[in-house]
Amino acid sequence: MSYQNAPEGDGPIVTASLGGTSVAGGRGRSASDRRPVAGTGADARVPFLSRRSVRIVGGFVLPVIILAAWQIASTSGAFSSALLPSPAMVVDAAIDLAQRGVLGLFIAISTQRVLIGFAFGAGLGLIFGALVGLSRFADILFSSTLGAIRAVPSLAWVPLLLIWFKIGEESKIILIAIGAFFPVYTIVAAALKNVDRHLVEAGRAFGLNGVRLFTTVQLPFVLPSVISGLRLALAQSWLFLVAAELLGASMGLGFLLSDSSNNGRTDRLFLAIILLAIIGKLTDSIVGLFERWSARRWG
Repeated sequence: MSYQNAPEGDGPIVTASLGGTSVAGGRGRSASDRRPVAGTGADARVPFLSRRSVRIVGGFVLPVIILAAWQIASTSGAFSSALLPSPAMVVDAAIDLAQRGVLGLFIAISTQRVLIGFAFGAGLGLIFGALVGLSRFADILFSSTLGAIRAVPSLAWVPLLLIWFKIGEESKIILIAIGAFFPVYTIVAAALKNVDRHLVEAGRAFGLNGVRLFTTVQLPFVLPSVISGLRLALAQSWLFLVAAELLGASMGLGFLLSDSSNNGRTDRLFLAIILLAIIGKLTDSIVGLFERWSARRWG
């Protein structure tokens, strides 16, 4: 965007660029209106709650409170160790499994399954979401059928996948992909359908179409929704992983949950739940890094 001189008494004329094409946007503000905004400049202070150190420290407050309450409840005698193991017992269970060489293996296997299933499911969700959101014909062809499949509960797929693919990696990855597909497909399709039509028409008027129209006009508009869909799909992938490993696995965090429950090892049960929470948050943070990069690239 740039300013051009105008006749005396009038504000500058604003020009904007859309896809490399300059567009006259009308008159801008007068010189008297273009005063520095309060709070900007090199000496501007970052709001207290927006400081990184405050956000990091604040993020640990609730976990510390939960950990303290857990420690007090488990050592006060109100609960037996079979019902509520102490944090130290959970740490000891983690050390024991790590020394046996199975803890890292379970984490790696579950993470691999989630990432592969998420990649396939989210990729297909982006493709079908874009087709349905951009094409009226694809909307008519796919929307009803995919909407009906989306209503099928996750556990309903497990017996069928086990019959088709047995207790193997294929059945688990396909189930995770199903879980990742629908959040991305639904959100992307809805976001593209709601792109401002006037904005799209303006892009076409300046010679943008096809891929250039999508990357210049439509993608920046729907990018926040796409990221939200990816984050929801990643969370769904972990949920579907547990469903798959609970019913048909010999390794993984879902198997650790099932095996610990059957053997009455609540310390390992708590360990598996905590690991799922931590790893799920870490993978969500990776999507957050992609969100910041994409905001700089297309924002």
